[in-house]
Amino acid sequence: MTTFLLDKKIGSKKAQLLDYYRNRATELIAEVKQLYGDSEYKRRASAVNSGLIKVKNNLIKSLEQKAKKENWKPEETLSGILMITYTNYIVMMESRNDVWSYEYMAFSRRIGELWDPFCQLCWEYPVNPNINYFVPPLFKDVKEKLSNEINDLIEKLKISKQEKEKLKKYYRKVWILVTSGEIKLELDLHFEDGKKQYVVDFKSGFSSNEKGNTNRLLLVASVYKILEEGHQCLLFVRSAEEKNNHYLQTLKKSGFWTVYCGQETYDQIKQFTGFDLPSWLKTNVDWADDFDAKMYKHLKNINLIQYLEW
Repeated sequence: MTTFLLDKKIGSKKAQLLDYYRNRATELIAEVKQLYGDSEYKRRASAVNSGLIKVKNNLIKSLEQKAKKENWKPEETLSGILMITYTNYIVMMESRNDVWSYEYMAFSRRIGELWDPFCQLCWEYPVNPNINYFVPPLFKDVKEKLSNEINDLIEKLKISKQEKEKLKKYYRKVWILVTSGEIKLELDLHFEDGKKQYVVDFKSGFSSNEKGNTNRLLLVASVYKILEEGHQCLLFVRSAEEKNNHYLQTLKKSGFWTVYCGQETYDQIKQFTGFDLPSWLKTNVDWADDFDAKMYKHLKNINLIQYLEW
């Protein structure tokens, strides 16, 4: 039974949650071993991962219902959901390692991938009552609006009809060169705080393969900048600025993105959402100590302890 976990103190029940998830993971691993052979370790890992995510989502759903009925404070709800999520991450990675041992690239990437949705929980369950999501615009609507404005402007020019058509033709060519298709304006997070609208991209860090992503972010932000709503584009980076390469500096110097790195990112999360995530992380997150002995030994043997950092 999990009802003993679901009270206002769940945010401090790390050990109990880890124990609950590990017992469920043992059951799941036994189940998938009956479905997939030893050579199908990727399917085993995927099935266990899906099962543990389902367990986490059920816990969160139950907590949300209980919190609503009992009028929990927003801080109590969010703290509980953060702990449910973090302990789930721990056991998901332990279980994955049990059926498919981690190597360098997979583990370092996974630690980074989990950070973005974890931080976004502060917006999903905000302490600040002014925080709301908004739906990002479709590029086809932005393109249509701008095209109509340009066409109207051209029509007002005191030039011949042939010259007007020539200008419109060149304008259409520019669109083709710029877009080469449609641009996806949806980023990681879109929210408003009662004063402004913000679009946010979360990034664990910038490495040598970020050229394509950097160009995409520059293009998307340039579109947002010309919209009447005056969106502010924010880039939240997990790693400290000095640990990133020149692609981050390109975005920082572009004038399109306001960039925050490391502790600055956590300070901004606290400022916007009203929840002190930096203190919560400092108090509760200890990857090295929270992983079981088998997982920690594996990470130490292949020199991955350095990635246990948020």
